[in-house]
Amino acid sequence: MPHHIAVIGAGTIGASWAALFLARGHDVAASDPSPQGEAFARRFIDNAWPTLETLGWVAPGASPSRFRFHKDPTAAADGAAFVQESGPEREEAKVDLFATIDAAAPPDTVIASSSSGLLISRITAKCRRPERCVIGHPFNPPHLIPLVEVVGGDRTSPQAIDAAMAFYRSVGKHPIHIKKEVRGHVANRLQAALWREAIHLVAEGVVSVADADAAVAYGPGLRWALMGPHLTFHLAGGEGGMAHFMSHIGPAVQSWMDDLGAPRLTPEVQQTIVAGVAEEAGTRSIADLQKWRDRKLIDILRAASP
Repeated sequence: MPHHIAVIGAGTIGASWAALFLARGHDVAASDPSPQGEAFARRFIDNAWPTLETLGWVAPGASPSRFRFHKDPTAAADGAAFVQESGPEREEAKVDLFATIDAAAPPDTVIASSSSGLLISRITAKCRRPERCVIGHPFNPPHLIPLVEVVGGDRTSPQAIDAAMAFYRSVGKHPIHIKKEVRGHVANRLQAALWREAIHLVAEGVVSVADADAAVAYGPGLRWALMGPHLTFHLAGGEGGMAHFMSHIGPAVQSWMDDLGAPRLTPEVQQTIVAGVAEEAGTRSIADLQKWRDRKLIDILRAASP
């Protein structure tokens, strides 16, 4: 049965969420304070729709025409069965926005934040019903990348976690439950760890920006599209699996870990990275790179599907 889903904040992330929810057959009411908010969201949805159709993710009866837009987040949240907040990544702004949504949404409705690193326990400081609030952090673009990180706070109920996990599964996402609040959640911290070492190697003159990217994209990145680091190393252990890997390769890996760098993003390091990325991108604009990425993501999603 179609539900009314509210998307509060209809920028790049929110509009992408809206496209996915619409494709799965829901009605979507969105809100964004930007004067161009509605035009941007509708344009994004229209552009994303052919890709969602190509992937076979558009449910019977689903349509972009089931999208409504409101300037007032209260109007969008009114009567919603699920709320996905994707406003600015500023704690103080989210605290006030969550209080507004909490007052407007039905009492049993789960309210999820797309925040990439903030803590839901702090975001809900002014909420009357913090027990129904969670982090539901997607990866960009949400209408394509399956992962959603679900994080509860110190006042979030187990029922809200279960409801959020079930809802995300129902729209084709792959939710994971993060059991303890940490800044940046899990996937972003893993990304940061890898990027930290890539920056260190560039700053030390070991490798260029382009070759550091190639070392991931044409090597472990291809395996990581199918399985994470633990299962990857389980296979690396041969017939003995992870136990064999730990006993035979573990000491070498420990020595690499001990030698990892801890760079600082000084102005000089920042400029080195910016210049290296500009050289790697060449004449390709951001829009060109986004289109190329999305085409390749479709191929990867098709190949990786069970």
